[in-house]
Amino acid sequence: MASRVNSILEVGKRPAIFFNKMQTPRTEFAQALKAIASERGLDPAVILETIKQAIIAAYRRDAREHGEDTEETDFDVEINSRDGGAKIFAWPIDKPEEKKDVTPPGFGRIAAQTAKQVIHQKIREAEKGAIMDEFSGRVGALVSGMVLRFDGPDVRVDMGRTEAIMPAEERIPNERLNLNQRLSFLLKEIKEGLRGRELILSRADPVFVEKLFVREVPEVNSGSVEIKLIAREAGIRTKIAVFSNQSGVDPVGSCVGQKGVRVQAVTNELGGERIDIVPYSEDTTELIAASLSPAQNLVVTLETKMKIAKVKAPEDQLSLAIGKDGQNARLSAKLTGYRIEVEGIPENKVEKKEAVTEDTSSDQSVGIKEGAKLKMVDKIKNKPDEKKK
Repeated sequence: MASRVNSILEVGKRPAIFFNKMQTPRTEFAQALKAIASERGLDPAVILETIKQAIIAAYRRDAREHGEDTEETDFDVEINSRDGGAKIFAWPIDKPEEKKDVTPPGFGRIAAQTAKQVIHQKIREAEKGAIMDEFSGRVGALVSGMVLRFDGPDVRVDMGRTEAIMPAEERIPNERLNLNQRLSFLLKEIKEGLRGRELILSRADPVFVEKLFVREVPEVNSGSVEIKLIAREAGIRTKIAVFSNQSGVDPVGSCVGQKGVRVQAVTNELGGERIDIVPYSEDTTELIAASLSPAQNLVVTLETKMKIAKVKAPEDQLSLAIGKDGQNARLSAKLTGYRIEVEGIPENKVEKKEAVTEDTSSDQSVGIKEGAKLKMVDKIKNKPDEKKK
């Protein structure tokens, strides 16, 4: 690009040609302008505008060096887009009718170099602006990038035409990244930073998991299966509640895939993070019971005003419902919006009766055995003595 900008400004070193209309039209300027526009994906009008601003900046600088005051003066530049010929016009801010041609007869090499530097800067800014405008339509979507370098706890990612940053709080805590590693990211936002507008990426946001399911599950992508709720502890575990309004479509089965191939693809992208998929229900009681899976046979009682759910679990399901360090119940609370209190169910009376029945049957069997022994004794006693015979 530098060589093409140089070709545009080469005539700037010959002020009589650059700043005055040429008698014989030339096409080098038009060719260089077209080449830069196509290479950088910029509008030629934007490049012409940057050249105008560069010429004005160079003229102001030259005027200040000669002791002229340009603060109260407006400037305009007319450029012939075919041959690069240009004229500078100036007028007092409050008197536009006094517009006049102030094109210097010998603008000089220094002014041309100043214009060249400004053009380079303006083209970079215009190019970055075009890239940001392109990515602004992809905010909230998945993008692919390569780990470029580590900027402290932050990660710089190569996006091809530009760089993006993944802040420390948007990283998966227990994930180890390597240089030149290609990964998927969520383009979370574009915000103003110290270096202008920056692309902010995330792998820890719950929406990242949702977008991975959109990519891996055709039913989610088409809208026949909807992810209603999602709760996540990045790098450890995620719970999602899925729903389908189409008959014959199993939302959970669609997300899991045959032999778990779909959910496994998402898990692999997340570095082995566990994912629980539960069916969504408008009935909060059913939703809370399902969200506490893999625990089963739960009894849920709601206190709607206080947003509290009291859950009773059998003794053998209690640890599953709570989870390691309370993680399962904590994620269920995030998913449903209810505070969840889990307690064990005392030993059921029915189980006691079954135990008594088993004891009784054992006593009866013992009694049968004892009776058999007595009969055998009687037979022996009543048997005639062979010796007496």
